[in-house]
Amino acid sequence: MSFAAFCLLMASVAASVGGQFFLKQGALALGTIDSSNVLAAIVSMITKWQILVGLVCYGLGVVTYILLLNKVNLSIASPLLALSYVFAVLLGLFFFKEKVTLVQYIGIAFIFLGVVLLTRSTSS
Repeated sequence: MSFAAFCLLMASVAASVGGQFFLKQGALALGTIDSSNVLAAIVSMITKWQILVGLVCYGLGVVTYILLLNKVNLSIASPLLALSYVFAVLLGLFFFKEKVTLVQYIGIAFIFLGVVLLTRSTSS
């Protein structure tokens, strides 16, 4: 993988993870949602700046992913985006104090190993 493709991959992952971070913050800002207020919560989503920033981040992630697809095969690019799952779990752990189980850590290790194997197979 070229340096430019690697930079696009990292930008796409960072934008996606940023989107997840801000959408989570926006979801928390909405408060408790149940069947009695679900419509009002949906309408109030457009007023939460965190949700709007999250959507912009996702949009930037799509743009960088399209640029990445111009340089790398889909069969490589798509699985490499799994890195966003690793960083999303870490965001949950450190910023939102979510519990991460041993099984989740093992899953993260498998994802990371898969990404390493994919990038090594493309350099052969």
